Amino acid sequence: MTATDNSTRREFEELAIPHLDSLYSGAMRMTRNPAEAEDLVQETMLLAFRHFDQYKRGTNIRAWLFRILANTFINSYRKKSREPERVDLPEVEDFYFLNEVSRNNQGSENPESQVLGKFVHEDIMAAIDKLPEEFRMVVILNAVEGFAYQEIADILGIPIGTVRSRLYRGRKLLQKLLYEQAREMGYVGTQTD
Repeated sequence: MTATDNSTRREFEELAIPHLDSLYSGAMRMTRNPAEAEDLVQETMLLAFRHFDQYKRGTNIRAWLFRILANTFINSYRKKSREPERVDLPEVEDFYFLNEVSRNNQGSENPESQVLGKFVHEDIMAAIDKLPEEFRMVVILNAVEGFAYQEIADILGIPIGTVRSRLYRGRKLLQKLLYEQAREMGYVGTQTD
């Protein structure tokens, strides 16, 4: 191994290793399986190291790593079937969660805050896990990992308009799932007419 190889390895370790936890978290949300998530992160890191010469120094390495993670996931796990799974989604009204909580808790002071305050991180992540994959990945990258629309488009290799559309629909579905979950947990009552 040459001195250049050692400095490249050290640079890669300094830049990439701090993002392992975030990559694993993203991989868990994508695969829903700890062993598959570990394999996905390992493959991502291997590919990132092999192609580290393609990384533009000074740019967002976290976004670069997530793009490799997403591409590896798509190529390795979702391309097993040639045709992507089609999901027929029911129309969900805008602000479904808030509207339903308000309808069922009329007279309460700020019922939305009361209900949302009862949810814990795990409840919200469980609801995100129930989203169809095409929406789940965009919601995770935006809401959980904090990537901007353009970064998500770059990571997933899709147009920014598709990111906006999937995020909008994903959030609407998430509202419905959270409301149903809140009802099941007894955080909100059912409407009595």
